Amino acid sequence: MKTVETENQGLKRAYTLTIEAKEIEARVEQEVRRLAPQVRMPGFRPGKVPANLIKKMHGDSLQGEALNSAVQEGVQKLLAEQKLRPALQPQVELVDGYAPGKDAEVKVSLEALPDIAAPSIEGLKLERLTVEPDEAAVDEQLQRLASSNKSWEDAPEGKAAENGDLVVMDFVGTVDGEKFDGGSGEDMQIELGSGNLIPGFEEGLQGVKVGDNRDVKVTFPDDYPSEKVKGKPANFAVTIKAVKVAGETKVDEDFAKTLGLDSLDKLKEILRDQQGQELNNLTRTHMKRRLLDQLAAAHDFPVPDSMVDAEFNNIMAQLRHEAEHEDDTQAALAELDKETAEYRKIAERRVRLGLLLSEIGAANGVDITEQEMNRLVMQAASQYQPKDRERFIQYIQQEPMAAAQLRAPLYEDKVVDFLFSKAEITERAATRAELEADLESEEGHVHGPGCGHDHGDHAHEAKPAKKGKAKAAKAEESAAVAEPAAEAKPAKKVAPKKAKLTEEDAAPKPAKPLKSEPADKAAAAEAAPKKAPAKKAKAAK
Repeated sequence: MKTVETENQGLKRAYTLTIEAKEIEARVEQEVRRLAPQVRMPGFRPGKVPANLIKKMHGDSLQGEALNSAVQEGVQKLLAEQKLRPALQPQVELVDGYAPGKDAEVKVSLEALPDIAAPSIEGLKLERLTVEPDEAAVDEQLQRLASSNKSWEDAPEGKAAENGDLVVMDFVGTVDGEKFDGGSGEDMQIELGSGNLIPGFEEGLQGVKVGDNRDVKVTFPDDYPSEKVKGKPANFAVTIKAVKVAGETKVDEDFAKTLGLDSLDKLKEILRDQQGQELNNLTRTHMKRRLLDQLAAAHDFPVPDSMVDAEFNNIMAQLRHEAEHEDDTQAALAELDKETAEYRKIAERRVRLGLLLSEIGAANGVDITEQEMNRLVMQAASQYQPKDRERFIQYIQQEPMAAAQLRAPLYEDKVVDFLFSKAEITERAATRAELEADLESEEGHVHGPGCGHDHGDHAHEAKPAKKGKAKAAKAEESAAVAEPAAEAKPAKKVAPKKAKLTEEDAAPKPAKPLKSEPADKAAAAEAAPKKAPAKKAKAAK
């Protein structure tokens, strides 16, 4: 195999590999010898089919497999000889196709990971804000819990239903005059004004009384899970069986017992523990952001454009999805478009920090154990249909890049915890309001002489935080970590009849998960499609 370097600029590299015809033919002959004992053909004893007939029967397949294996080994050898660590999947492309009996020319292009000097982790200083659980907040949680566990009483005879009332109904839904799966239900209960049903449905029930029959006309959202009805107008024939009003729910011992607990004190203890966990998470987020600020200030090196592009596209896709669920979608999207340059800075910072954390982890023996990895895989598999879970697990086992993406968040957390253990940490008492305000503030970081970076380097100071500070902060607080970055692999399969040779040609496609959580979990409920009446009815049964 001959190798010629055609590009060496910054982190970009390109090579032309020439694989001689005799090497490909040797691989074909080797595969024929392997297959010969297994081939069956009328007129020949088992294992005695001539090699030329095997080639005639399976020539295209044999040539393709031979070329695939030659290219894969060639790319692996190239990476080893040039001591390259690809940032993303190398792009492998046949030049002018391939014809049996001729040399194959393959173009390999990639961006290499930068050489990073041993990161300094000495002298890290962090502040931990300590917040004590607030009894007033516990009482507020109790009241919210009571509100979500209302007791219902029959409304006075003839009362028209309004927001806050519970309606019990039967319904039959049709689209284009035809019933559809899951579109009918009995004894469904819905609190008007809760927003649990598709837009327009609860509004269509305003003013109903017991015994009423009403047609409610709605249009299913464009992002509704069912392909058969999404975006289509529908009619629901509704029969009202009961209207109920909320009774008083007292927060006392009996209320705690309705929740399956022994006492009100036990319920308060659980709420205090939950609040403590929330405060710990907020404190950790605050410390992590300050840690990333210090690392970003102390390290500067070029990062691969391809990684920045991928991270930027991920951020923008998430934010566009959120903008589409704002009250004024067009205004939200227009505002987002004005801030693309700022979000690209965030993407670049995240990639740089990710590479830095990866180097720190590798240099200090941070790793994901087999038990931890198994737990990650099972958690991810649980989001798939039961019939597709085994396929997903096999996909993760076979694709190193997919496994690395699954490991990355946990790996990042472990590296951050390692750095916390090395840092000098002081504590300062604060209130929850102070902690949250500091996290959300665009002026949360005080610049001093020698800070070494501009405001755009800090997520919590980026302009996009104007409209949704928490979302912008969340987009920044994590780093785009690949664990380990050096494990990137070249394409697994190449097809001789295709010009571009990528992993997609051979990779099994996992089924779509049942649910998809945006990175900003605080916005997950807002971004998720509203539940349809049919789903609520099934739950009621």
